Parts: sequence; C-alpha cells; structure tokens
Amino acid sequence: MREMILMVVVLTALSSVSGGLLAAIKNNTEERIAYQQLKFVKGPAIRAILEGSANDPITDRFTIKDGDVEHSFFVGVFDGQPNTVAFETSGKGYGGDVGLMVGVNIVDETLVGVGVTTHAETPGVGARAKTDPAFAAQFKGMPFKGEFKVKPDGGQVDALSGATITSRAVSSAVTDAAELYGRLKTQLADQLKTFAK
Repeated sequence: MREMILMVVVLTALSSVSGGLLAAIKNNTEERIAYQQLKFVKGPAIRAILEGSANDPITDRFTIKDGDVEHSFFVGVFDGQPNTVAFETSGKGYGGDVGLMVGVNIVDETLVGVGVTTHAETPGVGARAKTDPAFAAQFKGMPFKGEFKVKPDGGQVDALSGATITSRAVSSAVTDAAELYGRLKTQLADQLKTFAK
C-alpha cells in the first residue's frame, strides 16, 4: 500500500512539473508562432490580394470583435486612400476547413481578390484552389454581396474540374465573408479612417 501511495505522489509531481513546463513553453512561444503564421501562411495571400498597395498590409492591420470572435483586417492603401481590406474566413472542404483570405474595396464594394491560406485538400485536385491562378482570378471584380455558388449549383463561380467540393468551400467562405463585411461595414470604415494620411 505504501508503495502505491509513493507511486501516485511521484506521478502527480511529475505531471505537475511537466504541465507547468508545457504551459511556460506555450506562453513564451505563442507570439512567435503567431508571427510565423502571419508571415508564411497568411502573408503570401495578403500580399497577392493587396498587390500594388502603397503601404505594408501586414503591418497596417487592426482587429474588430464580431460577437465572441475577433477578426484581423489588413489594410491596403491605393491612390493615397485606405480603401481596401483583406480578412480571413473559411469553408468546409473535402479534407477539412479551407482557410481563405478575401480582399474587398469598401468604396465600390467589389472583391479585389481571394487566396487560399490553409487546406487539407487532395494534392493535385482540391489543392489547386490554392495554386491555380485562374480559379482565384474569377472572383476579382465581383460585387461583394449575396451568395456565392458554383455554376453546378446555379451560381457564378467556375468549379475546379474534379474538385467541386473544394470549389463549394471557397464559394461558401466568400459568402460568409460578405455576411461578416455587411455586419461590420460601419466599424471597418471608421477604422480605415485612422490610416488616412
């Protein structure tokens, strides 16, 4: 019995020390991990969408809360005006969530571009949503309102051949982004004024 109690005490102490070390490591690396994700995962999509902006959209950003969720918005300055934002949303794909960065011009409320940030789609099929420039290019200039659907579902988006589910995920993510934009439009306009020179 005494050995059993000793074993429980030792295991409890080891678990406590291990848990404390893991918590400390997480706290010390959390900011660095967020920066790496921003630079290497989201950054390329943000820079592609806001290409030609006079500012650094990775640096010029702000957050807005929508209920319990905090969203990051990346600012693009064109012709001296902070009139474009990019933000992330997601849709349910074949292999899991498809993360999508969406850019919108708030003056004429049109899409300036989309870019897949994360996915677990099939290589060579659904993964083309990230690598096929023609797929992303079709969204540019579309009015940023209403529901986005693939053509087989009666919509306006050409689906990737063999990857209709992934194409639906991207379209659904753009629809969710349009709804989020509609809810936060006034707050976005107010925040963008702070970036005016």
